[in-house]
Amino acid sequence: MSSHARRTFLRQAGLTAASLMALPGAAHAAPPSRDGVPASTLLSAAAEWDELQQAEPWDVSWPKKLTGKHKAMFDVPEVEGGVGVLRAGIWQRQYTDVLKTLPGDLSTVIVVRHNGIFLGMNQEFWTTYNVGKQRKIKDDDGKTMRFNPVLPRPGQETSAAASGLMLDSLIKGGAIALGCGLAFRNVVGLVQKQDKLDAVAARAKAMSMLVPGVIMQPSGIFADVMAQEAGCAFVYAV
Repeated sequence: MSSHARRTFLRQAGLTAASLMALPGAAHAAPPSRDGVPASTLLSAAAEWDELQQAEPWDVSWPKKLTGKHKAMFDVPEVEGGVGVLRAGIWQRQYTDVLKTLPGDLSTVIVVRHNGIFLGMNQEFWTTYNVGKQRKIKDDDGKTMRFNPVLPRPGQETSAAASGLMLDSLIKGGAIALGCGLAFRNVVGLVQKQDKLDAVAARAKAMSMLVPGVIMQPSGIFADVMAQEAGCAFVYAV
């Protein structure tokens, strides 16, 4: 991992500015980020996020709902057209069709983390903050992706078969959808930059635009491990 990549990761992990400056090699001036934000500003933001992280009341009660005979956790670290989420729905459908399992026999966990966190945001967020353009996400036709691919597209009818694979439908059917609290900072950053809000207000607004039912966790890896400890098979879905 390069020193720049290491600093980026540790900032996202919520280390304070003082902790970052104590790292080997941190005394060298860090270059501005790709969007031109000075390193000092990013370090200050890291300290602010550290306080918010410690104050977050995380909901970790969801493993109690994993009561099915067959349990699987789908790890979704990238958008990739939404295939990670779709695979969770396909797994459910195939187990039902082939093994004749009953709905209650299946427990599904979907963890959207890293760049995949944007799959946990509603269509209003995608259009308001130009997610596809901001994150350089392309559709199948090579054009900038305008909508969340795992939610029904506004003004477009979704087939019954495809509808059952959408994130909102999976959640309504009992799937547990978990979001990475570390990656969510990138979501908040888009709100903060465009709306000129402080970190607390930007986070509150971003939280209001989550897909209903998505449960935020301290990190995606935290969620992955909890799901496996609860008996889920691990599926790297992208």
